[in-house]
Amino acid sequence: MQDRARATRKSLLEAAAHLFVEQGYARTSINEISELSGRTSGAVYFHYSSKERLALAVVREQFASWPLLADRYAAPGVPPLEKLVALSFDIAKALRDDVMTRAGARLWAERRTIDVAIPTPFAVWTAAVARLLAEARDEGELADDVEPSSTATTLVCTFFGLYDLTEEMAEHEDLSDRLHRWWLLILKALQARPEPDALVARALTHHRPAPTG
Repeated sequence: MQDRARATRKSLLEAAAHLFVEQGYARTSINEISELSGRTSGAVYFHYSSKERLALAVVREQFASWPLLADRYAAPGVPPLEKLVALSFDIAKALRDDVMTRAGARLWAERRTIDVAIPTPFAVWTAAVARLLAEARDEGELADDVEPSSTATTLVCTFFGLYDLTEEMAEHEDLSDRLHRWWLLILKALQARPEPDALVARALTHHRPAPTG
């Protein structure tokens, strides 16, 4: 029984995520989610009680928690700034390829149209980035005038803006390509001894696909 319930919830989440990505929250109906998932509308209401609760579950599935962060930024043997760059490419790949992550991002962007508080990953992101920048400072990687906490907030804001505007303005450009160029600019200010091309190249050897679904 538990396995059946888990399978039902998974199919509902996946169907809802696909529809939220394709047409947004407001234009997606329970009937459409039911039809795409192959489940009844009664099953939707039984497991999630409302479209708002289903949207919240989609966001929580990956976008709001980012479980990959904990082990990624704590991994030993990799310089902090390389970890940071590699992590950003993992997240960019998830935002490009993973439907749950994409749906979570779109639902967060549409949060004012949803009658439930939508959590964000930004506190988790910012804490991870601040820790990596602090480690980079301790290891002499960081430029003297870079303050980890405020810089982390700026990096997280600009990363998400890069993702959002790439989606809107650069139809034929991959987010990873734009992110690569962004880091070449940012690292000139972050590094104590700037070598952005070399650092990004090294970071990409650590880059691995983020977990999906």
